[in-house]
Amino acid sequence: MYTRENFKTKKALKEAVKDGRKITVYQPGPYGGNEPENGEVVLEGPHYPEPHTWYATGTLKNGILIKVK
Repeated sequence: MYTRENFKTKKALKEAVKDGRKITVYQPGPYGGNEPENGEVVLEGPHYPEPHTWYATGTLKNGILIKVK
């Protein structure tokens, strides 16, 4: 999954979550539209067509990313 904002680094994503920004996620392609509201998701970035340089596990609560590992 991707975050709505195209974070270039995992560190930038973690800082945004730590700062309390409301980060949401989405699944591109034919599997899009069934993103969970709660639980763990696997994230990658930056967005295609750039090569993915980071991967993370995130925790969602009510559709908002609250934690990134």
